[in-house]
Amino acid sequence: MTSSPPPGASSAARRTVLAAALAAMGTAAASSAPATALPASAGASAGTRTATPTAGHDPRASAGLVDNRFWTSYTDWRSGTRAGTRPVLTHRPGLVIGTPAGRADYTDPHTGTTSTWEYATWTSPEHRSTVPATEVIPSWNADTPAGTWITVELKGRYSDGAETPWYVMGRWAAGDGDIRRTSVDDQKDGRSTVWTDTLALDDTASGLRLVSYRLRLTLHRRPGTRLTPTVWRAGAMASDVPDRFTVPASVPGLARELVVPRYSQNIHIGQYPEYDNGGEAWCSPTSSQMIIEYWGRGPTAQDLAWVNPDYADPQVCHAARFTFDHQYDGCGNWPFNAAYAATYDDMSAVVTRLRSLTELETLVRAGIPAITSQSFRAEELTGAGYGTAGHLMTVIGFTAEGDVIANDPASPSNEAVRRVYRRREWENIWLRTKRYNATGKVVSGTGGVCYLYWPAHATTSQRRALAAVGVR
Repeated sequence: MTSSPPPGASSAARRTVLAAALAAMGTAAASSAPATALPASAGASAGTRTATPTAGHDPRASAGLVDNRFWTSYTDWRSGTRAGTRPVLTHRPGLVIGTPAGRADYTDPHTGTTSTWEYATWTSPEHRSTVPATEVIPSWNADTPAGTWITVELKGRYSDGAETPWYVMGRWAAGDGDIRRTSVDDQKDGRSTVWTDTLALDDTASGLRLVSYRLRLTLHRRPGTRLTPTVWRAGAMASDVPDRFTVPASVPGLARELVVPRYSQNIHIGQYPEYDNGGEAWCSPTSSQMIIEYWGRGPTAQDLAWVNPDYADPQVCHAARFTFDHQYDGCGNWPFNAAYAATYDDMSAVVTRLRSLTELETLVRAGIPAITSQSFRAEELTGAGYGTAGHLMTVIGFTAEGDVIANDPASPSNEAVRRVYRRREWENIWLRTKRYNATGKVVSGTGGVCYLYWPAHATTSQRRALAAVGVR
């Protein structure tokens, strides 16, 4: 197996190694490496093949591919095992520190600073997934005032009854003054591995699966204070998406376009090298910022005071800084983007997989845009003008012909961000799990990964749409 690159490696090198490792594993699910735009690829190789699509796709045929479980209610937070935490019943139920369970030292690997923290924990009940899974991706929504932070861990149970270790899926804070938010490399047990933000089985062909999991949240604060993080949502998406180079064609069912702000990542080229240098590396936070502002949220002028006033769209720089994963050395950590979106007033956010464009239409019909992850050669997506090993864009609607309307941040200007992409091409590059790159090598695809952001107090139609795609 290919190992993770060293911490000092460039983000591009790290992404390359992650993608290569996943392709070598032959995983039946999507790429685990967070999706961030990479340089345009060369033309198609002679070995490229495409299968014949099947018309009239029924999304119910793929209903067993994805399982979502999120703990959000007061009853949820009263369940499981608590050591020092307590549930709170306010306008939005959450979990906070009550009486700390103890103190512990933490040495931040990115600053070398060792500090002592009070902590309290909550361990979820064991959730038995409706999908025996090859991958599990957690996400969470929390408030972490200065002087607080959280750790999110996951322990899975294999189909043969054995368990994984407790894997750290993120050490996270909304700010960066106390700790550097970070994923953790080199976590494995010989049967599964954590790739930045995704727990993936090493050998899916063996038939081994993850049948259940538990989450453990550890809430930290400065000793002697009454500060506390508040966690409103925590859970995971488990999936077993089969190997596929192509997916059945769906039937168009909606003509609607949402009015979403347009931001280009490319106008930020060379900005803030400490946060991955802008430009092609910022597709994820740029997409996140578009949706955050669609919902009427965003940073204040005081929040943006740190940004160079000569830079356009400072809110995109802000999103890059506060989604940045200091271990991955980039802004493409999927759960970190969702967690950032949920730092704004009464916002909910998850990382999940959708199973078809029909599901995406269901969300858009209810007024919910989605941030999708895809990879493709330049000739596979007409009008894009580039190829990528992984890129985030925002789907905002569908034309009368069923083509996809996307705000694509990989554009030369804000005005050029709105694109219309051919439905058949777009659904295939998004939903497939295998593809041929420019040299003819088989590499992984993302298998329908997306971020969904919506108001915590959603409308009835929005709640129904989310429930229809398995998110509650």
